[in-house]
Amino acid sequence: MPRHHVFGIRHHGPGSARSVRRALEELGPDVILVEGPPDGEEVLPLLAHAEMQPPVALLVYVPDQPQRAVYYPFAAFSPEWQAIHFGLSHGIPVRFMDLPQAHRLALEGEQRAGNREPLTIDNCQLSIVNSGPYRDPEEAQTASAFAADPLGALAEAAGYSDGESWWEHMVEHRRDGTGLFAGILEAMTALRSSLQGENPDPEETRLESLREAWMRQSVRAARREGFERIAVICGAWHAPALADLPPARADADLLKGLPKVRVQATWVPWTHGRLCTASGYGAGVTSPGWYHHLWSYGGNGATATDLAIRWMTRVARLLRDEDLDASSAHVIEAVRLAEALAALRDRPLPGLPELNEAASTVLCFGSDVPMRLIHERLVVGERLGRVPDETPMVPLQQDLLREQRRLRLPVEAAHRDLDLDLRKPNDLDRSRLLHRLRLLGIPWGDPQRAHGKSGTFHELWRLQWKPELAVAIIEAAVWGNTVPEAAGARVRHRADHAETLPELTALVDATLLSDLPDAIEYLMERVQAEAAVASDMGHLMDALPPLANVFRYGNVRRTDSDMLGHVIEGLVTRICIGLPGACASLNDDAAREMLQRLARVHDSVTLLQDEAQRARWQATLYRLLDLPGLHGLLAGRSCRLLLDTRALDPEEAARRMGLALSRAVEPAHAATWVEGFLAGSGMVLLHDAGLWALLDRWISELPRSTFDELLPLLRRTFSTFSTGERRGMGELARRGPRAQGTLAPAEEDLDLARAEAVLPLLSRLLGV
Repeated sequence: MPRHHVFGIRHHGPGSARSVRRALEELGPDVILVEGPPDGEEVLPLLAHAEMQPPVALLVYVPDQPQRAVYYPFAAFSPEWQAIHFGLSHGIPVRFMDLPQAHRLALEGEQRAGNREPLTIDNCQLSIVNSGPYRDPEEAQTASAFAADPLGALAEAAGYSDGESWWEHMVEHRRDGTGLFAGILEAMTALRSSLQGENPDPEETRLESLREAWMRQSVRAARREGFERIAVICGAWHAPALADLPPARADADLLKGLPKVRVQATWVPWTHGRLCTASGYGAGVTSPGWYHHLWSYGGNGATATDLAIRWMTRVARLLRDEDLDASSAHVIEAVRLAEALAALRDRPLPGLPELNEAASTVLCFGSDVPMRLIHERLVVGERLGRVPDETPMVPLQQDLLREQRRLRLPVEAAHRDLDLDLRKPNDLDRSRLLHRLRLLGIPWGDPQRAHGKSGTFHELWRLQWKPELAVAIIEAAVWGNTVPEAAGARVRHRADHAETLPELTALVDATLLSDLPDAIEYLMERVQAEAAVASDMGHLMDALPPLANVFRYGNVRRTDSDMLGHVIEGLVTRICIGLPGACASLNDDAAREMLQRLARVHDSVTLLQDEAQRARWQATLYRLLDLPGLHGLLAGRSCRLLLDTRALDPEEAARRMGLALSRAVEPAHAATWVEGFLAGSGMVLLHDAGLWALLDRWISELPRSTFDELLPLLRRTFSTFSTGERRGMGELARRGPRAQGTLAPAEEDLDLARAEAVLPLLSRLLGV
């Protein structure tokens, strides 16, 4: 009589993995059924490939809608991984037996079509798969409130604070797995019986019923094929439902008529960070790096002391790499303390809590900062898996892989800072690749602000590969088979659907940085067409800075930016013509918004270094100065911009400031004029005695009630100045009128003898 043996496990745990491996060796099964999607059986043999290095994930997705995807993560310490590897390496048939994702994704689609919330598929702590792309941890915590926590119930009954600690101490630290699976089956049977009176979510209950019915049908199918020793590897929660098989008719009726969609499966690299519960993975563990340590070094007769010594040695090495003190004596004392804590708590060996407490006390001297480093680098870990080249990939993914190898840009789970010198061909190609991927919605690299580098020849990037980027690549594959082709097609699509001129000009910058000549030519035609009919002055002003910025990169990136010249010329001309009319009759909020645009356009015209455009812009600012009823912010700013570019001499600026601060002008308008004139920098007051005296006299003559009303506005203006500027102004105010607006010391403070002593040295330096 064929017989099946059920091994209930937690989906990620070294103790469970080791016990499953030992049980399979003792049983010698002729078929192994594993909880997982039958949709992935075609790529299952790749698991035994020599180049396959966990952690990895089985990705099942809908080809026409790649965003509808499900991950099945595996680590080296996952019991399913070890069971599958055991079967493949011993020539034993291995099958997935869970409800296929072709049905589950179709059911989820029906729910969305019915305006219901999507199903939370397998989000309990015993699960292996999340319902879709990983969610934000806060969102996952909210979702977990609606999911059953069987381990938590058992832990509470045993006096533990959480199910994770209970399972780790009862299962993961066991040296002998005898009777383990029988005990798990008995515990879960009792737990399921006690929860029968609960009122769970009917949708989740239906889904669980469908899954368990499919698993039982898979066991029955194996029996019909003549297999006699059937090993069933499933989550502990499902073990009681599979141990005894009821009549098949009820399961067949339940599964009849299920909807179905077409799906594909592949393997993608995964990370220990994404196996962590904090990542939003419902079946995650709190310490994947620690579990990997237990799996790697816990076998072959290793003692508890061996494990503790190896772990503390890794902690010490990490701290030394960060220039922190960690000697051999520290390691010895930390191991002794961890073992003492384990003995006091009646634990079989020092667990992660004991090792963390010992490391914090001995190696970190009670500081939380190095402990956070230990948690990120070791407890969670930065390990990134790898899949073989034979893994099914879309053409775009294959092209990206070739580019990564050509440019020597390996994927890494940890942050990596990349400093690119664009004068070097290889670095220039790297920059183009990263920019093209961003156009495709694949943010592998995040551009950083460069400091202290040689201008536009340097780019700083921060790279970090995230597993979900695999889905982003599949989504982007609809645009083309190579990265340049796909990026160009994506640009043309975005250009066709851009609703405003600033959207188009921002896209121009990104496209030029990506070196996509065909796409930029198409994009420029759209920019010209849109600019010709655009009437919103705000859109015209917002469109200019990105285009002006492109000129900084033209020669460096060997791209032809001359095609932008006539577009920029047209924008500047239209802005100069329409700006005075757009600035008339603005309220405070609109004036502040226009003030920012005015400054950006001025910076752009300065950057372009075109004398004709600069002359037109300065003439426009003069027109604004003479515009009746112009808001004080814009009038003051226009005066300051002309003064900074020497288009307005200091005497004329002082005259206009005097007019703006005269008694005939409303104090509120005068205050906004001062704010616009001084916004961002008050250095002009420190170097121009006349302006300082005018401002000082105006403030001194304000009535007390008016001064109290304007003081907050003036404080806001002066708060934007640097510390040195404010200190200098305070010194001028302290000295009073005789300072006359300069930082020169008072005459009686001048020591002539000391001043004359430096004259010989100055003569030598100047060659006099």
